[in-house]
Amino acid sequence: MCLAIPARVVELHADEMAIVELAGVRKQISLAMVDDVAIGDYVIVHVGFALSKLDAEEAAKSLALFAEIGAALATEDALAAGNPA
Repeated sequence: MCLAIPARVVELHADEMAIVELAGVRKQISLAMVDDVAIGDYVIVHVGFALSKLDAEEAAKSLALFAEIGAALATEDALAAGNPA
């Protein structure tokens, strides 16, 4: 399964490269497939490439869903290990 996640652009670099941030983690990505990206924009990132831009409201909704899924999986893991949450 492939997963693309929204991340906020925090730095723009030469050669269509940028630094994005997600949950405090920064990563260098390529902007070669997306035009007109500015610092503060959200992009959908998959395997080191921005695939498209995303508005802040949609990014927030997607990130909230990922957080909800993560919490549910953590609870499931704790129950499977015999440690009720």
